[in-house]
Amino acid sequence: MEMPTMSGGFAALLGLEFDEVSGDRVTIRWRVRPELHQPYGLLHGGVYCSVVETAASVGGALWLGDRGQVVGVSNQTDFLRAVRDGELTAVGTPVHRGRSQQLWQVEISDAEARLVARGQVRLQNLYPTAA
Repeated sequence: MEMPTMSGGFAALLGLEFDEVSGDRVTIRWRVRPELHQPYGLLHGGVYCSVVETAASVGGALWLGDRGQVVGVSNQTDFLRAVRDGELTAVGTPVHRGRSQQLWQVEISDAEARLVARGQVRLQNLYPTAA
């Protein structure tokens, strides 16, 4: 199984830059910009959730490799500090990797290394069935 490209699609819309990508750790950076704001001028919570899901899914897929595919089945993200601008960094690491599911934790920090959001994603490992 080939890993889907990470340079286009939704990741490109968000402006995500992948600095580190492996089955053990995923690091993503992006710049907060007005197009990603909610009506009060703060980074939209959906962006945090999307980045958390992306980091976990990429790492989980790389870990599972050619054995199958992963899909997110739960995303629980907490917003800890309001952000209006600047660059953010997300770091995703596995908490548990089992035969049927994985649990990944993702922490998002600002340029001053302050934690601004934290989330976890449970992934279902999907294996191909014999034809």
